[in-house]
Amino acid sequence: MVDTPNSSSSAQVPAPARAAVNNLAMLWRFARQYPGRIAGAIAALIVSSAATLGIPSGFRLVIDRGFTGGGDISRWFEYLLMIVIVLAIATALRFYFVSWLGERVVADIRSATQANLLRQAPRFFEENRPSEIASRMTADTAIVEQVVGSTVSISLRNLVTGIGGLIYLFALSPKLAAMLLLGIPFILLALISLGRKVRGLSRASQDRLADVGSVTNEVLGAMKIVQAFGQEGREAARFDATVNSGFDTARQRIRLRALMTAVVITLVFGSITAVMWQGALDVAAGRLSGGSIAAFVLTGGLVAGAFGSLSESWGDLLRGAGAASRLHELMTAVPDILPPVAPIAIPAANNGARLTFDNVHFHYPTRPDHAAINGITLDVAPGETVAVVGPSGAGKSTLIQLALRFYDPASGRISLNGVALPEADPAQLRAMMAMVPQDSVIFAASARDNLRYGRWDATDEQIWAASRAANAESFLRALPQGLDSFMGEGGTRLSGGQRQRLSIARALLRNAPILLLDEATSALDAESERLVQDALAKLMKGRTTIVIAHRLATVRAADRIIVLDEGRIVEQGKHAALVSQGGLYARLASLQFQDSPSAPDEPGQSDTVG
Repeated sequence: MVDTPNSSSSAQVPAPARAAVNNLAMLWRFARQYPGRIAGAIAALIVSSAATLGIPSGFRLVIDRGFTGGGDISRWFEYLLMIVIVLAIATALRFYFVSWLGERVVADIRSATQANLLRQAPRFFEENRPSEIASRMTADTAIVEQVVGSTVSISLRNLVTGIGGLIYLFALSPKLAAMLLLGIPFILLALISLGRKVRGLSRASQDRLADVGSVTNEVLGAMKIVQAFGQEGREAARFDATVNSGFDTARQRIRLRALMTAVVITLVFGSITAVMWQGALDVAAGRLSGGSIAAFVLTGGLVAGAFGSLSESWGDLLRGAGAASRLHELMTAVPDILPPVAPIAIPAANNGARLTFDNVHFHYPTRPDHAAINGITLDVAPGETVAVVGPSGAGKSTLIQLALRFYDPASGRISLNGVALPEADPAQLRAMMAMVPQDSVIFAASARDNLRYGRWDATDEQIWAASRAANAESFLRALPQGLDSFMGEGGTRLSGGQRQRLSIARALLRNAPILLLDEATSALDAESERLVQDALAKLMKGRTTIVIAHRLATVRAADRIIVLDEGRIVEQGKHAALVSQGGLYARLASLQFQDSPSAPDEPGQSDTVG
């Protein structure tokens, strides 16, 4: 396994108890939005705890007044039955309210986390594995749901029952109750000392679980490559190593929790046994009634069970605090790209928009020693079509990412219609651009929803018009359910060319003043490429267009060709002039402009759903 940023190895947990409280307080900030449900849960909890403690009192009355008092014993059993009914109703209400709160809080946390993730710049997802983030959104929220919807309620119930039981024990026999209290400091000491270690291991256990999810997603997403290169055995061994690492961490946590539970139960029930021994002597001496000692035994058992369960609940709370901490990191991550306090509106312009790069330098965060863009100055006029070519790694796609302000340059200035990008609202900036990426992104949704991603309020007529222009209409109409056909995860039901044409139609539907085409026709066959190029030629009129291409045949008609090499502009001009110069462009052209067909769609794929 390769260490990644924000892994558990870099997470430090200062002052565990205080940190646990702070992390659980984050959950309270979500729960307190529903005061009515909280009030109902607290009321039901108090009533159920009181009814629980009322059962020993009922047995005391049955014994002292029913058996030995000579009265009507049925009356006291009816009283006891009434307590049981109240306990059942209160417990059911408590379960409903706390379970509702657990589900609601988890839903709110997931929504808040996702909303903040959508604000993050690409750099965040370079430094944090998306599969680990997905694990936090699923596994960690499941733990939080258990804590809010169960553990907190059980802990409070046990705490109320324990404290109320102690008060009742003092009312029955102050001497025996005082003896019982002598063991409490030792119980608390065990909870606090062992609880710190449990919380750290709980956090580490969640990190290992995230590693398992990461490996699973990575291998399943690349199954064809794994099988093609015969790496099934290696990947199975790597997965086993990751799973066993998680098991080792979980085993340490389980061992420690088992030790904590054993210590607490021994202390609690040991104290109860010693007290009951003294109580039996008091009954024999006539200092305590039979009903009182029976009530004391039952109440003592309830108190012992309540405080004994607190040890397990405390371990669950610490585990929940670790999960809440991981979610809190996602919810509070500050985006690298933020809109300014007072954004400047980008003025509208006729015939496209002007995009200017002024001495721009840029390094990717994950490659700080390599300049992806090194001193580029470029002015793209409104309505101009600029093609950017060059060898792989020259910085072509980086220009588009900077134009969309996915990153900010280390130095220099990028402006749109005279407004520097950091001074504008990123939402307005991106609304003025339509992009077709090199790797088509198809969502696991219908064809209609994938196309409407370019403009969500588009009508079916507009969708079909864009599809027709992108040469996608024929295969879309051939789908079993037409536009309602499910595309599969990542568009797996389409060929590579079909996915690319769908992406082009989505960009056409957006109808933005700036087009950003990053290898937009790379996956099309010769005939489809010709038709799409004709459609794009019409669409480019009146719009500013930046075309990134490896295949130089797609950029001959550009108003200007920019040649990049190692992040610098080394040549620019028209196709014929660049060829005559005999430089890098001429060398690239001599390799590509031969009588060879364009790359076809994937073998075995037709213009229908596979």
